[in-house]
Amino acid sequence: MDNEAIWLGLAFLVIALIYAAVGQAGASGYIAAMALAGFAPLAMKTTALALNLLVAAIGTFYFIRARRLSWRNVYPFAVLGFPFSLLGGAVHLREEVYYPVVGIILILSSLQMARSAFRKGDASVASPSTPPFWGALATGAVIGFVSGTTGTGGGVFLAPVILAMNWGTAHQTAATTAVYNLMNSAAALLGAYFYWDQIPASLPWWLVAVAAGGSIGAFVGSRYLSDRWLRGILALLLLVSGIKLVL
Repeated sequence: MDNEAIWLGLAFLVIALIYAAVGQAGASGYIAAMALAGFAPLAMKTTALALNLLVAAIGTFYFIRARRLSWRNVYPFAVLGFPFSLLGGAVHLREEVYYPVVGIILILSSLQMARSAFRKGDASVASPSTPPFWGALATGAVIGFVSGTTGTGGGVFLAPVILAMNWGTAHQTAATTAVYNLMNSAAALLGAYFYWDQIPASLPWWLVAVAAGGSIGAFVGSRYLSDRWLRGILALLLLVSGIKLVL
């Protein structure tokens, strides 16, 4: 391995640790790091999906173990999310066209999340409601296609929607998005099968790095972080990721 691969591995470890703490798998962070390193779009997409898949699997394990997961809240998003992610994974769009749009969405989502995290009093006065089936179905389909096309896994889009609609607490949202990321990353990676030859040879080392970071982050996030801290950290991650994609 060259020095760039080693430094990227360390960066991926830190990204996985932080993202996994809030139920995310880190795809947008991996994409931002690889963009700074000058990777080609298809290499970024396929690599990010592979890393995302592993970290999402680890996060799902920890959230299930901590009894944070409600399958009733997950499956409506996944019913159409999986096939639309598969379809999106097979689509290749130029990054200069699509990434700025995704970046703007992330920035707007981060502002909404920050407002809910730092407002005075309880961030969510009303008790969270169960996601309506048809609304969750449509949301999962749209986000599935968008995330599959961009290689972002989908959790960074789904989490703000769930919290904005009061379809779950921050911990429930983190658990739901971890499973959603797992299913959608797997589908999108399968859809991008013809682009697997673009994956760098350093992927095995990077998988080890994100496995270590994701395990630590998911353990801490599933047990020890408060609702407000989860919202605040996710808002910051969304903002940074959005700015990176826009620039």
